[in-house]
Amino acid sequence: MQNISGCIVDPLKGRIFFGTLRVEGGRIVEILEEERERREGEPYILPGFVDAHVHVESSMLVPSEFARIAVQHGTVATVSDPHEIANVLGIEGVRYMIENGEQTPFKFAFGAPSCVPATSFETAGATLGVDEVEELLRDDRVRYLSEMMNYPGVIGDDPDVHAKIAVAHKLGKPVDGHAPGLRGEGLQKYLSAGITTDHESFTYDEGREKLLSGMKLLIREGSAAKNFEALHPLISEFPDSCMFCSDDKHPDDLLQSHIDGLVRRALTEGHDLMTVLRSASVHPVEHYGLNVGLLQVGDPADFIEVESLDSMRVLRTWIDGQIVAESGESRIPSVPITQPNNFAPRTIEPNALRFPFAGEEALLNVIGALNGQIVTEKREMKGTIRDAEIVSDTTTDVLKIAVVNRYSQQPSAVAFINGFGLKRGAIASSVAHDSHNIVAVGTSDSELCRAINVVMESRGGLSVVVEDREEVLPLPVAGLMSDQPIEEVAAAYSRLDKMVKEELETPLTSPYMTLSFMALLVIPSLKLSDKGLFDGSAFSFTSVVQ
Repeated sequence: MQNISGCIVDPLKGRIFFGTLRVEGGRIVEILEEERERREGEPYILPGFVDAHVHVESSMLVPSEFARIAVQHGTVATVSDPHEIANVLGIEGVRYMIENGEQTPFKFAFGAPSCVPATSFETAGATLGVDEVEELLRDDRVRYLSEMMNYPGVIGDDPDVHAKIAVAHKLGKPVDGHAPGLRGEGLQKYLSAGITTDHESFTYDEGREKLLSGMKLLIREGSAAKNFEALHPLISEFPDSCMFCSDDKHPDDLLQSHIDGLVRRALTEGHDLMTVLRSASVHPVEHYGLNVGLLQVGDPADFIEVESLDSMRVLRTWIDGQIVAESGESRIPSVPITQPNNFAPRTIEPNALRFPFAGEEALLNVIGALNGQIVTEKREMKGTIRDAEIVSDTTTDVLKIAVVNRYSQQPSAVAFINGFGLKRGAIASSVAHDSHNIVAVGTSDSELCRAINVVMESRGGLSVVVEDREEVLPLPVAGLMSDQPIEEVAAAYSRLDKMVKEELETPLTSPYMTLSFMALLVIPSLKLSDKGLFDGSAFSFTSVVQ
């Protein structure tokens, strides 16, 4: 029997009282309440935090390493969509994530990816059809149907899309949404399919409309997409319908904060403590039916001790009655990591990235990258022509972007992008949502090729090329994740990030995270797949030159 005493904060009942949790067999068997005030130095005890939507792969960590850092911030569970690895390795990739996560006490709730590939306009490494989705959903460890990104398919009554949703409903599992900018009649048609959440709202009005329509709103603050500032007023306006999520978070950011950071920000903005804590723990547990405790008798002993309700500094994190983090250090050990992958490495020559053009003037459809957003703009800009081809131009910040098929030898797709602001060099990544081909941006074809080839040689990773230097963070697990501990991955990533900002002079807050979304076709407006430039608003290919 363990006795843990402190000032207990119970967001389910909306109470704060001094008491003692009696824990046995990993569960809270009794809560003893005392009629006295909190003494200085005594901790506050809260339910552990839950990330209501995250792609663990985007941390570049396997689940067992993600768990080690998450618990330091008081996170005890995640609602995790493994569609990144599913696009590379299919159903076996999902099983890899589940099995690796099971080697830790952390509570991963994985979903069955609904859109693999995300669209038919790109090349992925695998396909999950209705049968594969049903097979996953019949696994008790798979809690829900992951985000339905193909919202045009839902609205247009695509039979495969609706068959996957029907399977989830038949098995009593919730269906997650993904509908950036969807409003009005389209939104109502999407909701009528039984889709219950959305994490893609990026304006207050959009989020409010979705809440009024009955959706649960997941307020996202990741490394690239930062929507808290726009959406946080909705926490108090709809106190029963909001949750917090990170969606995609890089390792250096994870070292700094997780859901605890959103909790602190919400409290600083003046939102009620109990409302904030329900968003951070109660609502995802109830919505997804998670086996995560909420400080009630009979619950799993999943909770955190914090120094104060202002700082929310986590002193200790408990999962199933075990201390998994204490004084900023994880108690979860690293485990052996295997390296499944799907990569066909080859050498790319600069000639493969040329953009021939015979005219004297070119007006281009240019991808407009936005800092802190994964949506892009469609910009009309003039191209720079040199020796009968359109080239990158640092003076106008119209740079060449390329997507190279990692699964087979196919022609590369080339277009142009504005907003990266590189003054020299190139960067590349095999983390390129959602099919995870190699995406690269650079100031010259030769540097683009070098950046891409470094990633090819590593069978996945992030790279930067500047002058005669080449740096790479290898990601040998599916070309998405490292096999190294969090501390080493974060240090290597921070080194690359610093080079891109200081030596290549990008103004972007998170250049690699932004780069990773430039091939995500289901997010408007313009994106680039390995098959060509794609207009996400029209949901069709478009031309680079007007």
